[in-house]
Amino acid sequence: MAAATLMLAACGNGGDDTDNGEPASTGAETDTDTDTEAGEATGQAGERDLTLQVGTVLPQTGALAFLGPPEEAGVLLAEKHINEADLGITVEVTLGDSGDPDNRAYATTVPQLLNAGNHVIVGAASSGVSKLFIDEVVAAERLMISPANTAAEFTDWDDNNLYWRTAPSDLLQGEVLGNLIAQDGVANLGIIYLNDAYGTGLEATLTETFEAAAGTVVASESYNAGDTTFDAQISSVLAENPDAIAMITFEEIKTILPAIEAAGFDTGNLYFVDGNIADYSEDFNPGMLEGSKGTQPGPDLGDDFRNQLNEVWTAEGNPELENWNYAAESYDAVILAALAALAANSVDGPDMAAKMQEVSGGAGGGTKYDTFADAAQAIIDGEVVDYDGPSGPITFDENGDPTEATIGIFEYDGENSLVRMN
Repeated sequence: MAAATLMLAACGNGGDDTDNGEPASTGAETDTDTDTEAGEATGQAGERDLTLQVGTVLPQTGALAFLGPPEEAGVLLAEKHINEADLGITVEVTLGDSGDPDNRAYATTVPQLLNAGNHVIVGAASSGVSKLFIDEVVAAERLMISPANTAAEFTDWDDNNLYWRTAPSDLLQGEVLGNLIAQDGVANLGIIYLNDAYGTGLEATLTETFEAAAGTVVASESYNAGDTTFDAQISSVLAENPDAIAMITFEEIKTILPAIEAAGFDTGNLYFVDGNIADYSEDFNPGMLEGSKGTQPGPDLGDDFRNQLNEVWTAEGNPELENWNYAAESYDAVILAALAALAANSVDGPDMAAKMQEVSGGAGGGTKYDTFADAAQAIIDGEVVDYDGPSGPITFDENGDPTEATIGIFEYDGENSLVRMN
């Protein structure tokens, strides 16, 4: 747990080495019935001339808007790397807003992207939002990849193999967080959580893990999306005298934290999750969160990758990135889709979906590669590849879930900035 790296067994209901599937094709077949107007390839094995249209449904507005910039930067950087490689596939990205269940921006964005012929939909960030349009994408037979959906219920969704995610299920994050809180010596825990697919799923896993470690959840209070006051939830939790409080929220945290502090609770005894863990150095007085901790899926990205993200993002006229949440998962979503298209010699959704597990290393026993250019060339040469990207090994199971993931643990310093502990 100290490394916060967990490995799952693959499930059969439809990142290091995991070969849990039957031998797959070499990825070098000839597709003689392709339609060049749809962007598919013609010709013999080894030849590719694909155009892959990628539309994003990521939060430019709404409660998760702070996640939009790093996620969109990851998509744009993947587009840059794929097109610069010039290896038989060109990616064209259209950025679109998911919003949230309140402003419903996705209801406009998704039909526009599908009608424009996008082959891959990247998004949404919110599990609750993805639930509202996943069936529409599946009905259109397009590939859908979320870089940030963590709700456990997507594992068994009736998606015709078209839905995939590069972020791990909250079964992982909840387990890591619950054990972290217990190991910190917390005996009595309070929880405030968002009443949606993300919040309820994470709250359930956190509770189960923490209580299995001999802790007690003394109070767990929910709120609904769109709520603006949280006094009732805070009062109810504090009445049970918790040693610490886990905050499973989105942007509402900026309203909840001052209210908790005003009620007299030590705001150095809070625990955050991926939906709200961010740099708050510009939002709250120094020292307010010092000592509080939180979890965030994903490995340490390193300076080089972060610099590349910043370069591609600021080149579009945007300010520098303030956080890196799910940037790597967004990058890998596009890279994996492009590799699957190359392996299938097609940009049709079902064809790409049939190759997603293989190119991630979840089936086929492929050779490991950690860059798009090397993996793409290997596919063109007739090899099976196992791509490991900046978000980790990934290694999809048959449900489209990563079977390997790193959950980072962070602590707030005296400036309310995050320091990665591992």
